[in-house]
Amino acid sequence: MQMYVQEVGTDLNVLLRVPLDAMRDISFAQRGPGYLDVEAARAQLSDAVTLWIAGNLNFDLDGQALGLPELIDVRLALPSDRSFVDLETARGVFAAPRLSADTELYWEQALLDVSLQFALPGAGELFFSPGFARLGLRTLLEVQYLPEADDVRNLVLIGDPGRVSLSPGVSSVFASFAAAGFEHVLSGIDHLLFLVALLLPIRRLQPLVVIVTAFTLAHSLTLSAAVFNLVPGALWFVPVVELLVAASIVFMAFENIILPGLDRRWLIAYGFGLIHGFAFSFSLGETLQFAGVHIPAALLAFNLGIEAAQLLVLLLALLVLRWLLRFLPEKPTVIVLSALIAHSGWHWLTERFAILQQYSFGWPVFDAALLAMAARWLILVLVAIFIVWLARTLAAHFNIRLDGRAAK
Repeated sequence: MQMYVQEVGTDLNVLLRVPLDAMRDISFAQRGPGYLDVEAARAQLSDAVTLWIAGNLNFDLDGQALGLPELIDVRLALPSDRSFVDLETARGVFAAPRLSADTELYWEQALLDVSLQFALPGAGELFFSPGFARLGLRTLLEVQYLPEADDVRNLVLIGDPGRVSLSPGVSSVFASFAAAGFEHVLSGIDHLLFLVALLLPIRRLQPLVVIVTAFTLAHSLTLSAAVFNLVPGALWFVPVVELLVAASIVFMAFENIILPGLDRRWLIAYGFGLIHGFAFSFSLGETLQFAGVHIPAALLAFNLGIEAAQLLVLLLALLVLRWLLRFLPEKPTVIVLSALIAHSGWHWLTERFAILQQYSFGWPVFDAALLAMAARWLILVLVAIFIVWLARTLAAHFNIRLDGRAAK
């Protein structure tokens, strides 16, 4: 479905195109071998709008519902009609002649074009709660919002996503994306296991701070790079990152078993943090369209939500581990817990490798797009190396080892 929402003075104009066969409870008049009786069906179109559309367009202004819209016009369109490619041509649909009565059009292929109007009670933040999921097994609504004095916004809504702000303020964006980052970490079992494996051998605060800081800087870097399209957009990139996340869990767990020291752990955390940042970006990318023009605020809030959740998990894990070590010997406990984490990570690794094998890989075409992508990757690598160099320089300046112990 396609929809244009435009503010004009005290009116909110909505143009909507919907497949006619989504109106399942209406038997449209037909003739011949399943052709839509265009003339007879016109009287049924208003009923279709009332039953299936008007009540599912739920707009509110700062919580004040706009109510039901006024039906301005409703028309039939051919499946080959491309008038809804932009707002101007969509408007032209309702100024053009209607389909002639002798049009041969199967009713399942017809499109329904609707023009509606809401009254705006004033200024404020406009919210939209679509209720179109009942129109089909899967619904996808492309929305273009055109306020009077702001940038045009494009949204793609799958199913019924709930209450969506069409003109979000920076405070609401910050709050919602901070909550999203917090929830994403707590719902990601693989990320939580990596964090636990990271801290298992650590007993002091200083090395923990150094390691967590390195991990945070790394995933913040790649998360930001992904948001600003500095990473590959190929279909295989997502399963590759998911595979590497599983590999990071297995690696960290085995390191705890074989070499449970703190030397260079900050660097390992930094390297794997770069990978986990890409994984975070997949979740953020799905919701970034709801940030409006406040992309930097959304990115910062999402990152802060991630950090808050990570600190909570690390604190709880440290408390539980200290409690366990009051009754159990330290080294065997770390080995057993690491082995359990490695077992889970290995299952994810094999499953994700099987998924990755389903993708086809070919040699890239050497063109300007490839050079541009290579340049973006080079910038990302150089920034990552610069952060490592800066960390070493600061540590040397303050006479502190990066594993958290005081330098001699």
